[in-house]
This record gives sequence, structure tokens and C-alpha cells, in this order.
Amino acid sequence: MSVHPDLHQHYVRACQNLGQPENPFIAHALQEADKNDKIRWTEGITLKIAGNNRLVPVQRVTDDDLQVLASVLCNTVFVTGLDLRCNTLTDAGAKHVATLLQENSTLRYLNLMLNDIGTSGAELIAGALRRNETLVYLRMTGNKIGNKGGMFFASMLQINSTLENLDLGDCDMGPQCLIAIATALTQNKSVKAINLNRPLLYSQEEETTVHIALMLKNNSALVELHLCKHEMKNFGVERLCEALYENSSLRYLDLSCNKVTRDGVKFLGELLKRNQTLEILDLSANRIEDDGALDLSEALALYNRTLRALSVVSNNISGKGLVALSDAMKTNTELSYIYIWGNKFDEATCMAFSELIQTGRLKPHCTDVEPYDVDGHVHLAELSHGLRKHYYWTPSCGEVMNKDANASLAIAAVSEY
Repeated sequence: MSVHPDLHQHYVRACQNLGQPENPFIAHALQEADKNDKIRWTEGITLKIAGNNRLVPVQRVTDDDLQVLASVLCNTVFVTGLDLRCNTLTDAGAKHVATLLQENSTLRYLNLMLNDIGTSGAELIAGALRRNETLVYLRMTGNKIGNKGGMFFASMLQINSTLENLDLGDCDMGPQCLIAIATALTQNKSVKAINLNRPLLYSQEEETTVHIALMLKNNSALVELHLCKHEMKNFGVERLCEALYENSSLRYLDLSCNKVTRDGVKFLGELLKRNQTLEILDLSANRIEDDGALDLSEALALYNRTLRALSVVSNNISGKGLVALSDAMKTNTELSYIYIWGNKFDEATCMAFSELIQTGRLKPHCTDVEPYDVDGHVHLAELSHGLRKHYYWTPSCGEVMNKDANASLAIAAVSEY
């Protein structure tokens, strides 16, 4: 193969050979890739063919389009990443994805989020990953693979030893699938980050949380765990905290959008007094209230010196709890990111966080509020910053320059590559 392959010309010829019309969006992406200097130095590039691209006219990628693209990429060593989010790929397209995973030996990053891949597509992709030894990062977010489709991924995790980042959020998985994945991760030593957000649970017994907790006791590789919308209550939080006393690897724990109250946060407060690993804790959209905020504040002010990011967005916290958190930041210099919007701000809260920002203790890009003055009174306005600001959409051109606005990118060392 030449040092500087012409991907666009390969694509044109493949369209002719397969009798398919060219997709102008794919053609544009390949033309841009041909201009990329990284190809000349064999560093590898990521093809960004996301259907939510805002910069060029988008004709979303279909299954037939992907067949042509896969035929081009199967023997291309310079493409190490492929972003196909927000297109119209179905189970038929998943067959071409599976072929690519089997034949390409350099692809490390694959983003398929928000397509229309179902159970049979999940079977094909998971089957290909049983033999694939290069893919490191896979996002299936929003594809309704269901419980059965998730079981194929659970089975794959028992064999694959390369995949490090797996996003199965919003995939309509059920409790059996979650338990199977937790069981597989008990033995799997390669997965460092997994997203299990918003499963379909029909029980109040929290069996899935119990199995995930058992996994955490035995897993020494997992760094990042997302358990958003798991219907988790205080019992489940207690089980997780018990497990994390024995875990020394987890750095990012996402418990957002659950049913954690001040009683559940007591267990987290006690954990933070002894835990020396957690760096990011997301409690957004729970109901910890002032008592929960006070428990967290005590642990952070007097004991913990490892947590670097905390989100308590929309937790029914009033001024008493919020001021306590601001006071904790004055003594705890490690806590650098804090997100508080959606709570009950009073004047004391506004003054406290305004002071943190004005004195430089809290950087403007490390929080989701900004002070402003009206008639001598300080108020707080919302900023679009947060732990996962670029989860669904990232800039189409260039990299995310200010990682402080997205703390999980800045802190958790689990990258696309």
C-alpha cells in the first residue's frame, strides 16, 4: 500500500464495483481524510461521519452506504477510528460492521450510537468481537438491542481481552443481561470503562445492583462505571459502598437519576472518609437534600483528599447544604470541579460560590454557575458545563479544546484510544 492512500478514489471505485451511488457526506469525509498529515506519518485518523454533523450537508449513512465504506476500510491501515453515530444503520448494516471488525486489523475506536441496530445486529457485532484483537472503544448507546442483544455482549466479554471501553447505555437491556455482564466482568481484566445506563427493570429488589457490587469486590481493572437510571435506592447504595471498601481501582462512579436520599448518602460519606481512589462522583438528579450535602461536606473537608469532581445537580439542596459544600472546598484543595445547578439558591449560596470563583479557588470552567450582580445583590446563572457535556455531541471540526468544561474528559484517564 502507498504511504499516502487516496481513500476517496478507493471509495469511488468501490461504489462503481458494487453498483451503489456515492454518498456525498462519506465522500466529503474521505476527501478531508486524504488531506490529513497524520496519514503520511501513519499515526492513524478517525473518520467522523456522524449524522448530526452541523458543518456540511448530511446525507445520513445507510446500510448500503456502509457496505461500500466497509469494503474500502477493510484493507486500510491508516484509519484507526470510525464515528458513525446518529445515522440510519440497522441489523443489515451491523453485518457490514461485523465484517469490518473481522477483516480490519487497525480499527481501535468505533462509535455506533443512536442508530437502529437491534438484537440480531448485536449478535453479529458481539460475535465479531470474540475474534477481534484490536478494537479498544465501542459505543452502542441508544441502539435498542434489548435483553437478548445484551446477553451476546455479556458472552463476548468472557472471551475478548482487548476491549477497554464499552458503552451500552439506553439499549433497553434487562436485569438478566445486567447480571450476566456483571458476572463476566468479575473475570474480565481488560474493560476499564462501562456504561450501563437506563436498563429496563421491573423489580424493586435491586438484584442487579447487588450483582454489580459483588463484581466490584473482585474486579481490579474497572476505572469508570455508569449506573444512571437504575431505580437505585439507599439499599443499593449501601451494597455498592460495602464493595468499594475492597475496591482500589474505580475512579469514576455515576449514580445520577436514581432514588438516593440523605440516608443513602450517609454510606457514601463514610466511604469517602476512607476511600483513596474515587476521583469523580455524580449524584445528579437524586434527592440528597441538606443532610446529604452536610455528610458529603464533612467527609470532603476533614478526611477525603482524592475526589476531584462532584455533581449534586437537582438534589433539593438549599442554602445550608450548598454553603457547607463551598466551605469544604476552602479546606479541600483537591476538589476542583463542582456542579450545583437545579438546587435552591439563597443569597448566602450566591455569595459563597461567587467568592470561590472571584478568589480563584473555583475556576469558571470547573462549575456550572456564574455570578452576576443586580442592584447590589449577587445571583448565579447557569452555564452549560458538566461532567458529560460532550457525551451526545462533540464539535465536528477539531478537538474539544477546553476539557475543564467536561470534567470526565479532563480527569478520567480512559480515552478513545
